[in-house]
Amino acid sequence: MKKFRGISLVAGVAALGLTLSGCAAPEELTPTETTEAAAEETTAPLITVAWNDIASDFNTSSAAGNNVSNSIPAYLSGSGFNYYDNSPALVKNTEFGTYELVSEDPMTVTYTINDAVVWSDGTPIDGADMLLSWAAMFGYGKDAEGNYLFQHAAPREDLASKLPTVDGKTLSFEYDIPYVDWELQFGIGVSAHGTVMMAYPEITDPAEAKAKLIEAIQGNDLEWLKAVADVWNTGYQHTDTPENPLVTLSSGPYMVEELVADQYITMVQNPLYTWGPKPKYERITIREIADSTAAIQAVENGEVQIASGQPTADVLALVQALTNASYETGDEAAYEHIDLTTNNGGPFDPASYGGDAEKARKVRQAFLLSIPREQILENLIKPLNANASLRNSILLIPGSPNYEAMVAESGVADYLGTDAENLEKAKALLAEAGVSGTIDVEFWYPEGNVRRGQQFELIAANAALAGFNLIDESEPDWMFTDPSVNPTNPHDAVIFAWAATSLAVTGNDQQYGTGKPSNFSGYSNAKVDALLEELNSTLDPARQFEIQLAVEQEMWKDAYSITIFQFPGLAWWETAVDGVSLNPLVPYYFWNFWDWTPTAG
Repeated sequence: MKKFRGISLVAGVAALGLTLSGCAAPEELTPTETTEAAAEETTAPLITVAWNDIASDFNTSSAAGNNVSNSIPAYLSGSGFNYYDNSPALVKNTEFGTYELVSEDPMTVTYTINDAVVWSDGTPIDGADMLLSWAAMFGYGKDAEGNYLFQHAAPREDLASKLPTVDGKTLSFEYDIPYVDWELQFGIGVSAHGTVMMAYPEITDPAEAKAKLIEAIQGNDLEWLKAVADVWNTGYQHTDTPENPLVTLSSGPYMVEELVADQYITMVQNPLYTWGPKPKYERITIREIADSTAAIQAVENGEVQIASGQPTADVLALVQALTNASYETGDEAAYEHIDLTTNNGGPFDPASYGGDAEKARKVRQAFLLSIPREQILENLIKPLNANASLRNSILLIPGSPNYEAMVAESGVADYLGTDAENLEKAKALLAEAGVSGTIDVEFWYPEGNVRRGQQFELIAANAALAGFNLIDESEPDWMFTDPSVNPTNPHDAVIFAWAATSLAVTGNDQQYGTGKPSNFSGYSNAKVDALLEELNSTLDPARQFEIQLAVEQEMWKDAYSITIFQFPGLAWWETAVDGVSLNPLVPYYFWNFWDWTPTAG
């Protein structure tokens, strides 16, 4: 369950589904003419690439599975109605299917999957698969305690409560409100028949499994659906090659062939895939190499053809010194930030001060002010990008149309002094709050992440001057993000990045809304909840910014979170490979894997 979280949880995980390993061998499938032709076009047997972590969950729509490391194999083995190029611009994938806004009042959309599109076991991808995605995505069904049956990363029961119409390979449904990001909201996830057949092994016919799922959802048979939801929630979690081939069914160019925990995942071309560009490599192996220096060495030695990592000045210098590789730098649509936990009985929880919310707020603000943002930027980021600046907005990307206005009016100005000035403010706030002595702060960062470790050291040293004692609670598995393990975040402060998967306007309610599944630190503000709900159906750009500004004014006042910097991106690859380019959005350099081409000779 290792995780590097992704931000636009409602948008970027539309195309999932993985396969092979333990599945019927490729030679047992009946090849079509297209499959045979595609095999002749394959120009290389294998490309090996590096990433800092390996997949551990094949359902990237689930709360536990929604992270970048899982989304990359899902992208390689999935298909969907659209994707982002590296402009970034939204590209419709009409070879997979089509979608249409058929009515604006009520807002009604229709999705149709093309006839040739099938799962890697030959089962048609159809309305049952879309209905399963709809049920999970839109919060269909709750248990006796009021919990969602399907533990989606961003369930949106507020958007589409009316049952869809299913007709073969077509699904139509209505939105309850005019929803701004409707084009990004919906997509295919894991297979319907595979999920049902894992829940009910006595069902062996995919058509029967699909029919029973449709009947259960349309008939509101929550008792029967409970087993299906349990599989959807946790049945796709595997750190080694799954024995059951249903776990890794593919809807895209590649299928899972082998997964070895903490080492690598190998994917092989799906012989039934005909509805999109064919990749130039028969197999892709993604090796887990967490250390960027080791990834550079692997490319230099020819063990890995493409790699990426969190860049430091030393890493960039080593990449530039490679004689057998090209590289590219650029900003990613991800930003570093620190969240403070407000409901775990720690130093930032009002309960620790007899319910005194204002006292807890001042302690939170003091801690955020003690974070040496300037020093972090100067020491760790500017050596990579001399023009880098602090990110001073929670919701808006630097350079976006309203960014400067947001910074001027949001209240972030309270945090924009020098590190030295902010440190004095922090001391004064603690004195105002009547808090003296050393304040222990249990601080989490992902173990093994060099840059985060460096940030921890800088923060610990500076915060100590204000009276905070940081306790290192680093661990590699991001357990605080899994509510089944930690219903309440045990750490007082966590540092990680929200990584954008789309250019959606909405979706922030899933991170900052009260009780939302990606709100890991107990933040709750009724005004913020109402504003973000309004944003979902606000089509006027001017009003959208007014809402976003009001949200940030509340959040900066609450002293819940602080932004630090926009992620610098860096990828390097052997000159023996052409077609590699960065994308600021997830899945980063994997976005056009079908263009990767071995160079002649």
